Amino acid sequence: MVRLASRLLMFAVACLVAGHVYAEDGYDLWLRYRAPVGATATHRAVPRIDARSRSPSIIAAADELRRGVAGLSAAQQAALGTIVVATAGDPRVRALDLRVAPLGDEGYLVRTVTLGGARVTLVTANSDQGALYGSFALLRHAYAGGDLRAVSLSSAPHVRLRILDHWDNLDGSVERGYAGQSLWEWWTLPDYRDPRYTDYARANASIGINGVVLNNVNSSADSLTARYITKAAALADVFRPYGIRVYLSARFSAPIELGGLASADPLDPRVAAWWRAKTDEIYRAIPDFGGFLVKANSEGQPGPRDYHRTHAEGANMLAAAVRPHGGVVMWRAFVYADTDPDDRAKQAYTEFKPLDGRFADNVIVQVKNGAIDFQPREPFHPLFGAMPRTALMPEFQITKEYLGQATHLAYLGPLFAETLGADTMAQGPGSTVARIIDGSLYPHGLTGIAGVANVGRDRDWSGSTFNQANWYAFGRLAWDPTLDPRAIAREWAAMTFAPAVADRIAAMMMPSREAVVDYMTPLGLAHLMATGHHYGPGPWVSDLKRPEWNPVYYHRADRNGIGFDRTASGSNAVAQYAAPLARRLSDPATTPTDELLWFQHLRWDHAMPSGRTLWAELVHHYDAGVAQVDVMRQQWNALRSQIDAERWAKTATFLDIQAREAAWWRDASIAYWSSINRMPLPAGTRPPAHDLRWYEAQRFPHAPGNPQ
Repeated sequence: MVRLASRLLMFAVACLVAGHVYAEDGYDLWLRYRAPVGATATHRAVPRIDARSRSPSIIAAADELRRGVAGLSAAQQAALGTIVVATAGDPRVRALDLRVAPLGDEGYLVRTVTLGGARVTLVTANSDQGALYGSFALLRHAYAGGDLRAVSLSSAPHVRLRILDHWDNLDGSVERGYAGQSLWEWWTLPDYRDPRYTDYARANASIGINGVVLNNVNSSADSLTARYITKAAALADVFRPYGIRVYLSARFSAPIELGGLASADPLDPRVAAWWRAKTDEIYRAIPDFGGFLVKANSEGQPGPRDYHRTHAEGANMLAAAVRPHGGVVMWRAFVYADTDPDDRAKQAYTEFKPLDGRFADNVIVQVKNGAIDFQPREPFHPLFGAMPRTALMPEFQITKEYLGQATHLAYLGPLFAETLGADTMAQGPGSTVARIIDGSLYPHGLTGIAGVANVGRDRDWSGSTFNQANWYAFGRLAWDPTLDPRAIAREWAAMTFAPAVADRIAAMMMPSREAVVDYMTPLGLAHLMATGHHYGPGPWVSDLKRPEWNPVYYHRADRNGIGFDRTASGSNAVAQYAAPLARRLSDPATTPTDELLWFQHLRWDHAMPSGRTLWAELVHHYDAGVAQVDVMRQQWNALRSQIDAERWAKTATFLDIQAREAAWWRDASIAYWSSINRMPLPAGTRPPAHDLRWYEAQRFPHAPGNPQ
């Protein structure tokens, strides 16, 4: 046994020396900086990194470049030559007369230039943070297979705030989290600063994220106590070199729970004074604290409406507290209370539209991408384009609460781009959501975009390798909403795996979200998931206390037809959109097919553009979704020899789970709709594997992501 152990040890050491032993468990994300599977390691001198400053951000940039360039081929390294990292104020950079000023505080320019008589790769910007972003851009270009002989890269962010919202609780659980416990070890902070926090900051900086909300929007007032402010300050210290500010979700009733006041009325001077004092305390500990995120008067959370005040009055009171420090308030428009019972989709517009122009200029209203709740597909939220005098920021959900959670492969780049590219028609054609939020349609100094993080303590950060792609795509589109999601998918795949397989992996990713829509919520259906944990199908649920808690509320299926009538003959939610768009959405013939049943209640035998009846079209989409998952499995199997064993096996297993659950969704849905419409299945359709009662009997009391 000793001899065997000795041989194993010698083999392990030899492999390490050869550079072949790497734990391909997904920890390195898209920052792997290593040769593709099967490539031969070579010994080579790493090009010189000439950093012209010792600021923390420039040091971080230089360290990243050293780490990244070391993994490039000798030819790539030779093409780069010396890499100079310097801001535009450096005398030698200034002498080049480069157009850096228009790039603003965070933009960058990377170019092959002659400096001091030598050919170098220059990374420059107007700020140290911009130079850091440029360094990551250069590595992204290199590892995606870009030409390094004559580099010319330049970019600047379209919006100011690019935020990840963590729905993390102080007990370590994560609401709607599917990647293990919270990344934040609150119990050991501020003393122990896990090196993972730095790697998290690196990953965010590499895609341009510049803000992190540390705690759940369903917040605990304890997050604002001195003890937890000190812990948040420790995280801020780690994140600061990477250009990332920390924010906190503020519980509106904190003056009662922490301050002993009788109320949290925003117009009460004592309440305002308490918030000013608390804000001053936070800024003493965290000088670059970003500000507050607030969920108010929604799902039982306290808010200004408890005191017959408006959302604007509540937000502006907090905005006054953070204003002297340069802070902002992100006020969520997700209001979900029993105040608009005819259509939940109308509620946010009803409450917020009358407040347009009444929010302080350091308040930005955070609006979900759709009017319900992060569904696999929703039309864009009608508030986009309806509040020209108010800064708005979209809120996306990167974690896949409604799209198969951890195990289903659903690349969300197309979902994000679909919303950002949607034309609101608010100022005529071309009035896209992207142009509204970036300030180009309605000029606002405060702009932003937020995503609910999918990050946890799992070794691969997000529960699966392909969930990482959604984090990556969010960051890239937050920086530039005009980017092509296919190009982003290819870029991510090249960095995460290798350029040689990037096109094939991107081809697998691109239809994946549509497949989920097809086998879960086709043709504009929504919120058909089992209630509470939202795992699996539950279109039959009808016994919950409030109507809008039940899936039957959203599909309105009966013997004659299916769909939610949001035209003038129904809830008239279409009237919340610009008139040209409202007219289009009022007619089944001009309503987009993939949003049809969101806006229309139609007969089961309604004739579809395909020539099928509506019933046959629904079944066709369910079948198409299941079939696409099988195609994805085949595509992944074909890549086995070109992917490391560990990540290949986990993804293959998850695709097997997805195939099984896609069939479950398809069968349960068809069984239920058949029980409602009493129509035979279209010719050639495979019947469900079980009867409806079997599907209704399934229970999952311990499904993840739903801490109680």
